[in-house]
Order: sequence, then structure tokens, then C-alpha cells
Amino acid sequence: MAAFFYSSLKPSTTPLHHLSFSPQPQAISTAATSPTQNLRLVFAAGGTGGHIYPAIAIADHLKTLHPNAQFLFVGTPTGMEATAVPSAGFPFTPAPAVPLRRPFLSLYNLFLLPFILANSILHNLRILQQFDPHIVIGTGGFVSFPTCLAAAVRGVKLIIQEQNSAPGIANLRDKCVVCGNPVRLSLMNGASKEAGRRRFFPGMEVEKVVVVLGGSLGAYAINVAMVNVYCQLLSENDGLFVIWQTGMDAFTEMESLVRTHPRLLLFPFLNDVDLAYAAADLVVSRAGAMTCSEILATGKPSILIPSPYAAEGHQLKNAQLMANVAGSRVITEDELDSATLRNAIQGIIDNDTLMEEMSERALKAAKTKASAEIAELIIFLTSECFELFNFNRLVEDFLSDHCHLLPFLVNLCSIKGHVIIYKINETIFLWHETAVKHPSCIDPVASSFVKSCLEESVKLRLCLYPG
Repeated sequence: MAAFFYSSLKPSTTPLHHLSFSPQPQAISTAATSPTQNLRLVFAAGGTGGHIYPAIAIADHLKTLHPNAQFLFVGTPTGMEATAVPSAGFPFTPAPAVPLRRPFLSLYNLFLLPFILANSILHNLRILQQFDPHIVIGTGGFVSFPTCLAAAVRGVKLIIQEQNSAPGIANLRDKCVVCGNPVRLSLMNGASKEAGRRRFFPGMEVEKVVVVLGGSLGAYAINVAMVNVYCQLLSENDGLFVIWQTGMDAFTEMESLVRTHPRLLLFPFLNDVDLAYAAADLVVSRAGAMTCSEILATGKPSILIPSPYAAEGHQLKNAQLMANVAGSRVITEDELDSATLRNAIQGIIDNDTLMEEMSERALKAAKTKASAEIAELIIFLTSECFELFNFNRLVEDFLSDHCHLLPFLVNLCSIKGHVIIYKINETIFLWHETAVKHPSCIDPVASSFVKSCLEESVKLRLCLYPG
């Protein structure tokens, strides 16, 4: 699933096709101390796993890059982040936060919410003052808003990681780059199918496994449809096994409605979802951004039932994209009933050729380096606009690995008319206006390294010299 990455560093108002260079470089000193020796990062995430686990995935990779970095997660004291974050090995501090209620023009939203929000912002300001982070990363959920707003008030660099395939209206196009969604290391490393099946069905001869996920909070419509179809599916397919995550709130009710069956396992929440994905031949799920990214990363055929309640129809857009890139079967809630779900499941598990094709398409569409890319870009942006870092190694390493991010960095570095900052030998040069007047001069920088970057980055060339 495509993800969008935003930085609060002020971009140039000059459009990309007006970028300019100067043939006479100006040297800028880079003899500063690396801030990553005591790099401090705050993550604001909460509500659902789709917001929490991307933050954990990014933090995990940042920890591998800089073991001495200090982390602090901010979330609600009663949300799943209060247990998920400490379980992942990161410090957590609670902060008050409440969501908007529908309808938006309710008395609560108009008169009570502003006071609650003000209190939350003040609380977050105190947290930021005490921790003094270099950067704040928000991955969504209502808890992230007051933390991100407090960061803006204090002038702390702010990054927002958007998981959905279409960004919200608050996220500006010229401040974003598509990186993909950060998937947990446990999923990326991937257990074998045999290991997954031994975990859930030890000693049993398993032919096919269907994993049913309703998101971290569960999905009522999927649960109801499964209650009406699981018995028929299991009776008609002797080698079929089902792993079913009902959601915490619905587990007791579903457990009372479902008869015990040796080939059916019910869970309120799958803590070892990596092993469930490993065991799976087919995933039936909502179309949350992170679930879609996990399906792609693990290469699983999927049936997606997008939530009609997701803001701005994000889940439907995610599901449509998944259908295009991975061949996922999409069933809307209006179409969902026991017969439709049963036929969709049976039609896929009976067709090994189709399953293999769906798996190959999913793996091909996956962005498996998203966590690394975002983590490295965060490190790059914590350089205080290139004044705190010695870039002798960092710039070269970063650009050599991420040439496709050059258009984003060009726009990001457009500060006070300066367009792009390149490292040449042990100096960074700023290039100004003249070269843009000569479109044939595609190699304005006397550096074989930068030349190779430009040659590899067709998008950058098109942005610099459109038409």
C-alpha cells in the first residue's frame, strides 16, 4: 500500500520545474558534530494497530541504525498502544486525548472538545519540553494530533507518515514522498509456512489455511458472515483450517455462537500475527492500509471487505488499489453475505494457479524497504538543514541507496532560493540560477557520483527539465 511521508521543514514555493542552479558553487562548512550520538525521537501513535505498528517498525529500524538514540512514544493510557509499545521494548508515556464525535457540529465538539484539546496540547508541550526531541513522528490516530500540534508550537521538526493510498487534504503534495508502509520486522523476516502451521495446528495434516482478520478492533460484518459460513466451508473441505481474529469486543459473543471445531481457532487478537500470515494460504480481511501492506509483504492472496466507516473512503480506495496491483477480490459490505463470502473463498482455494498468480503479484507490488527508507530519511532530516552533520559519508550513502528520492530532496532543500545541496569531496555546494537556462546542460555538477544519480533518476530529470 502506498504511503506518503511529510516533513514540516518549509519547502520552496518555487515549483519543481523552476528549479535552478549556478555554475559557480559556494562552499558551506560541514564540520559539525553528528546529532545522532544523542538523537531523541518522539512517536505519536495510537488507537489501532494500523497506526501503532508502523511507528514501531520505523523505531525498530532507527534503533538498528543508531543504537544510542533515545525514543519516547506518546499515546492514550487506555489504548492498545499502552501495552503494545512497552511489549515492543520502547518507553511509553500517556497523554490525554479524545477523538472528534459525529456529528461534527455537536455540542460536545463545539463547546467541550476545545477545552479538552487545549489541556492535551499543554500536557504534550510539557512532555516535549522535558524530553527535548530532535524530531516528532506522527503515524496517526486521534492521539497524534495534539502531540504534532505541540511540536509545531515548539518549532520541533515534524514528520507525518500517512498509511493510506490517498493522502488526506491536510497533507501537502510538495512535502511528500511515496515510501511504502513500514511493516514489522517479524513479518519481513518471515517464518516458514510449516512453522506457522505447527504453531496453530501441531501434529495435524493441513492442506489449506484461511486467516480471517477484522483489524485490531474486529469487524462486525465479517464476523457475522463468518458465523454463517464457517461450518459449511469446513464440512466441504476436509483439509481446510481457519484462524479467525474476532476483535477484543466481539470475542465473547462469537465464541458463544461458534461451535468448537478441531480445524477452527478463534482469537480476540493475534499477538503472533506473523506466524498466522506464514501459515495462511488466503487472508480475508478489512482493507486497512497496514493490513494491505502486510498482505503484499507476505505475498498472500486476499479477499478484502473495506469498512464503509473509514474516513474519506480510505479503505475502499485501498481495496481498489489492491485489486489492481495484487488481484485481490473486493467485496463491499453491501454485497457481503454468507453465500458471497463462501463462493469467494471457495473460488480461490480451489484454484492453485490463481493463488500462485495472486501471490506473485502481491510480492511484486510490495515495498519491502519502506521501514529502512523512512528511518534513513528521518536521520537525514534531523541534520538541521545540513548544518549539524558531517556529510562526508552520509549524503553519498543516502543518495546512492535512494536515488529515486532526489526529486523530494530537491524540493525540500529549496530554502531562500537555494535549490539542492550536494556533497562533493568534503564540502556541500549550492547551485543557483544559470544552468536552468541551458536545458541541455543535464550534468551541471562536476561529480561522477552526482552524475550517476542524475542518470539513474529519470523522474528528477523530468522535474528539472519538463517537456
